[in-house]
Amino acid sequence: MPHILVFDSGVGGTSVLSHIQSLLPTAQYSYVMDNALLPYGLQSEQTIQSRLACLIKRINDFEHVVDLIVIACNTASTQALAATRKLTSIPIVGVVPAIKPAAAQSKSRRIALLATPATSNNAYTNSLIAEHAKGCRVDLHKSTRLVALAEQYYWQQTLDLDKLAHELEYINIDKEVDCIVLGCTHFPILRTQLEKFYGSHVDLIDSGHAIAKRVQFLLEGKQSNRSGVKMPLQFFATAPSGMTNKEGVTCRAIDLNC
Repeated sequence: MPHILVFDSGVGGTSVLSHIQSLLPTAQYSYVMDNALLPYGLQSEQTIQSRLACLIKRINDFEHVVDLIVIACNTASTQALAATRKLTSIPIVGVVPAIKPAAAQSKSRRIALLATPATSNNAYTNSLIAEHAKGCRVDLHKSTRLVALAEQYYWQQTLDLDKLAHELEYINIDKEVDCIVLGCTHFPILRTQLEKFYGSHVDLIDSGHAIAKRVQFLLEGKQSNRSGVKMPLQFFATAPSGMTNKEGVTCRAIDLNC
């Protein structure tokens, strides 16, 4: 059966993981989060590339051979995907802001990208906009507070709605926008609350399903778990979380200092 390793700075990548699991439910999964440096939106490109290079060096330490890596972090993908692919023959799938489908879907031709500072300011992000959003106005918005709120909601299943509303009001997305690109994998964790805030006339678009389809395509032909039994998720973290994840899995330690 294929072994898929999903990587993010925190729990945001679980929003991508859930899409992949829905298409490949019997695969083996390892989830690695570099929460010691959370959020990646405040880290330098050099630091992120170094952490991913160390992950590649640690790849043989995993219990099962890794068949595919998903960098389930928009910031890490836009800043380190090309460099990381040069370090291994293992296929790597990155996550980038869903500018193209948003531009195709928008009726008002007004799109907002909601991401971390590093993703919003990235040259690759600007190239996506230039290539795929011709004829649209794309407003760039950034937030790291939403990352922290998503982390809180994932681990504690509680959310300070006043803090969320204050942050969204501060972000101040224009009323003419009809498509918001969730350019950080943490943000779909707050999808229900975001939908209530922005209303039914605004579509929230992320790349989770598209990434899952890409993973499925790349692993086509790999032997599946014929028993149909869902394999236990292996969960790793670079800093103690003090908690278990939604599936009740306790994080195991991993060192990404090389």
